[in-house]
Amino acid sequence: MSAASDQSRQQELAAMEQRINELVQQSRILEAYMNDIMTRQVTVSKLMEEAHLASNTIQNIHSESDVESLMPIGIGVYVKTTVPPIKKLLINLDAGVAIEKSREDALNYVETRIKEYEVAARQLEAQRQEITMRINQLQSQINQMIQAAQQPG
Repeated sequence: MSAASDQSRQQELAAMEQRINELVQQSRILEAYMNDIMTRQVTVSKLMEEAHLASNTIQNIHSESDVESLMPIGIGVYVKTTVPPIKKLLINLDAGVAIEKSREDALNYVETRIKEYEVAARQLEAQRQEITMRINQLQSQINQMIQAAQQPG
């Protein structure tokens, strides 16, 4: 092999190594984004679970008499309490603002939130699948380039 062709091969390998490093960096960025998406999925799942519990509770507590219940006060500690017949519920709008709603309106509010969470969950899952596909494509491309670099002259 001549010195010129050897030098040309070295330049090709250097360019290929640089491209592989760029692809690996892209893959790492996508993996970080994937972790963020997965964290969001867990959050949306917890919100959906909480909303379903709220919906079930609103639907099931409609008696005309007092009901004994457990009220959470934090970190898994509860206080037994008596809940009077529910005519109105308070909906927290954030920033310390709450509004009073009828039982039906509160249930509609919760069901709307559940639908929003379901849409968000579907969108996040679609993003996760797209990122997974892109990461797999990058890995395949990287592997092909490595194999090509290992082939003799």
